[in-house]
Amino acid sequence: MSEIVKSEAISRRRALSLFGKVAASAVAACTTALTVSDAEAQTPGAEAPTPGVERRQERRSERHERREERRSERHERREERRTARTERREERRTGTTTGTGTGQKP
Repeated sequence: MSEIVKSEAISRRRALSLFGKVAASAVAACTTALTVSDAEAQTPGAEAPTPGVERRQERRSERHERREERRSERHERREERRTARTERREERRTGTTTGTGTGQKP
Protein backbone atom coordinates (compact mmCIF):
# COMPACT_ATOMS: atom_id res chain seq x y z
CA MET A 1 0.00 0.00 0.00
CA SER A 2 2.93 2.19 -0.48
CA GLU A 3 1.73 3.26 -3.91
CA ILE A 4 0.97 6.87 -4.36
CA VAL A 5 -2.20 7.53 -6.27
CA LYS A 6 -1.84 10.38 -8.69
CA SER A 7 -4.78 12.03 -10.27
CA GLU A 8 -4.07 12.70 -13.89
CA ALA A 9 -5.59 15.55 -15.77
CA ILE A 10 -7.79 14.29 -18.57
CA SER A 11 -7.09 15.73 -21.97
CA ARG A 12 -9.78 17.21 -24.22
CA ARG A 13 -9.25 14.46 -26.77
CA ARG A 14 -9.80 11.74 -24.17
CA ALA A 15 -12.81 13.58 -22.70
CA LEU A 16 -14.45 13.93 -26.12
CA SER A 17 -13.74 10.28 -26.88
CA LEU A 18 -15.34 9.23 -23.61
CA PHE A 19 -18.30 11.53 -24.20
CA GLY A 20 -18.79 10.07 -27.71
CA LYS A 21 -18.74 6.50 -26.42
CA VAL A 22 -21.30 7.31 -23.73
CA ALA A 23 -23.55 9.07 -26.26
CA ALA A 24 -23.30 6.18 -28.74
CA SER A 25 -24.20 3.62 -26.10
CA ALA A 26 -27.14 5.76 -24.95
CA VAL A 27 -28.48 5.99 -28.52
CA ALA A 28 -28.08 2.24 -28.98
CA ALA A 29 -29.93 1.57 -25.72
CA CYS A 30 -32.78 3.89 -26.71
CA THR A 31 -33.24 2.32 -30.16
CA THR A 32 -33.18 -1.15 -28.65
CA ALA A 33 -35.82 -0.18 -26.11
CA LEU A 34 -38.02 1.37 -28.81
CA THR A 35 -37.67 -1.62 -31.10
CA VAL A 36 -38.58 -4.06 -28.35
CA SER A 37 -41.61 -2.05 -27.27
CA ASP A 38 -42.89 -1.77 -30.87
CA ALA A 39 -42.48 -5.50 -31.39
CA GLU A 40 -44.49 -6.24 -28.29
CA ALA A 41 -47.23 -3.82 -29.27
CA GLN A 42 -47.86 -5.53 -32.60
CA THR A 43 -49.32 -8.99 -32.34
CA PRO A 44 -48.95 -10.93 -35.59
CA GLY A 45 -52.16 -12.35 -36.99
CA ALA A 46 -54.41 -10.21 -34.82
CA GLU A 47 -55.89 -8.39 -37.80
CA ALA A 48 -57.71 -10.05 -40.67
CA PRO A 49 -55.79 -9.94 -43.94
CA THR A 50 -56.90 -7.30 -46.37
CA PRO A 51 -58.70 -8.34 -49.55
CA GLY A 52 -55.59 -7.63 -51.62
CA VAL A 53 -53.49 -9.91 -49.44
CA GLU A 54 -56.09 -12.66 -49.67
CA ARG A 55 -56.19 -12.44 -53.46
CA ARG A 56 -52.41 -12.53 -53.67
CA GLN A 57 -52.20 -15.57 -51.41
CA GLU A 58 -54.90 -17.32 -53.41
CA ARG A 59 -53.11 -16.62 -56.69
CA ARG A 60 -49.86 -17.83 -55.18
CA SER A 61 -51.38 -21.10 -53.98
CA GLU A 62 -53.07 -21.70 -57.36
CA ARG A 63 -49.78 -20.99 -59.12
CA HIS A 64 -48.05 -23.46 -56.82
CA GLU A 65 -50.66 -26.14 -57.58
CA ARG A 66 -50.33 -25.61 -61.35
CA ARG A 67 -46.55 -25.80 -61.09
CA GLU A 68 -46.74 -29.04 -59.10
CA GLU A 69 -49.13 -30.52 -61.65
CA ARG A 70 -46.80 -29.60 -64.53
CA ARG A 71 -43.86 -31.15 -62.70
CA SER A 72 -45.67 -34.41 -61.99
CA GLU A 73 -46.92 -34.67 -65.59
CA ARG A 74 -43.41 -33.98 -66.88
CA HIS A 75 -42.06 -36.70 -64.59
CA GLU A 76 -44.67 -39.18 -65.89
CA ARG A 77 -43.82 -38.36 -69.51
CA ARG A 78 -40.13 -38.88 -68.82
CA GLU A 79 -40.80 -42.24 -67.19
CA GLU A 80 -42.94 -43.32 -70.17
CA ARG A 81 -40.18 -42.30 -72.60
CA ARG A 82 -37.57 -44.18 -70.59
CA THR A 83 -39.71 -47.29 -70.41
CA ALA A 84 -40.45 -47.18 -74.14
CA ARG A 85 -36.77 -46.61 -74.92
CA THR A 86 -35.76 -49.58 -72.77
CA GLU A 87 -38.38 -51.80 -74.45
CA ARG A 88 -37.24 -50.78 -77.94
CA ARG A 89 -33.62 -51.42 -77.03
CA GLU A 90 -34.49 -54.84 -75.60
CA GLU A 91 -36.50 -55.69 -78.70
CA ARG A 92 -33.59 -54.77 -80.97
CA ARG A 93 -31.15 -56.85 -78.94
CA THR A 94 -33.20 -59.99 -78.36
CA GLY A 95 -36.09 -59.77 -80.79
CA THR A 96 -38.63 -60.04 -77.93
CA THR A 97 -40.33 -57.50 -75.74
CA THR A 98 -40.29 -57.50 -71.97
CA GLY A 99 -43.28 -55.24 -71.36
CA THR A 100 -46.68 -54.61 -72.87
CA GLY A 101 -45.58 -51.95 -75.33
CA THR A 102 -47.92 -50.93 -78.13
CA GLY A 103 -45.16 -50.66 -80.73
CA GLN A 104 -44.86 -54.41 -81.36
CA LYS A 105 -44.22 -55.57 -84.92
CA PRO A 106 -46.38 -58.42 -86.34
